[in-house]
Amino acid sequence: MRILITGGAGFLGSHLSKRLLEEGHEVICIDNFFTGNKRNIQAMLENPNFELIDHDVIDPFKVECDQIYNLACPASPVHYQYNAIKTIKTSVMGAINSLGLAKRVNARIFQASTSEVYGDPSVHPQPEAYWGNVNPVGIRSCYDEGKRCAETLFMDYRRQNGVDIRIARIFNTYGPNMCPGDGRVVSNFIVQALKGQNITVYGEGQQTRSFCYCDDMIEGFIRFMDQGETEGPINIGNPSEFTILELAEKVIKMTGSQSKIIHEALPSDDPKQRQPDITQARKVLGWEPKYSLDEGLKPTIAYFDKLLAAGESH
Repeated sequence: MRILITGGAGFLGSHLSKRLLEEGHEVICIDNFFTGNKRNIQAMLENPNFELIDHDVIDPFKVECDQIYNLACPASPVHYQYNAIKTIKTSVMGAINSLGLAKRVNARIFQASTSEVYGDPSVHPQPEAYWGNVNPVGIRSCYDEGKRCAETLFMDYRRQNGVDIRIARIFNTYGPNMCPGDGRVVSNFIVQALKGQNITVYGEGQQTRSFCYCDDMIEGFIRFMDQGETEGPINIGNPSEFTILELAEKVIKMTGSQSKIIHEALPSDDPKQRQPDITQARKVLGWEPKYSLDEGLKPTIAYFDKLLAAGESH
């Protein structure tokens, strides 16, 4: 197939591009490199089945394709709060432009939504039927509400125009190709540990997250797109729950670092718990994560170690 990936040079976009090329598909990557990085796709540029288009999804685009994965959006608090208006425009206009293209060329389209649609949840773990507890006017709203609006657009394009959609709600994901300075907890802790700096834990570190390795996540994406039973939304993530403090201690141990853990004030609207209910993914996709946190952290630490040794910090 001919497959378009918006945000194809980003963390997950680059892993998806590589996997789809390995499966023999043609891949068109659209990215404006706001958070994506050319080093993530450097090795693919030589592949005749890979095409790179430097473009911002806020502006319309025309491509002939069979499938679309809409992954374009800053996904870490540091990046999405840097330009909040740009973030919500990317989610909303990017969805409109991607859906308009899917409608024109009759392509199946995938929306990379997020566990952030659940906000600071009052239900635990979070099933797809839970509507969420989101602050519409907070500092994270540009991302949370942008992604919620994108889900609305996807459903309305299906209801009104018959567009063939898939909505995945992605829970915390990590692995090689993350930006060292993106402010996400896994990359933060690894970079701080490798540099021998203090590891910053917000609050008491008792807030929980569930960490899914990127290869597991991409497997979930592809299985979801290749089935015809459900359009979603469907949770894709690892249900193994860890406190932030446990993660910090694990990273220090695995890097052999002398770093000390320090505590800072909890950021505004930071969710206290995050754990996916993946009953649907298990039942419909036959999917569940294979990598434990220890197994996924090994290649992730090796990636950051190599990056920092080469003097790259972005």
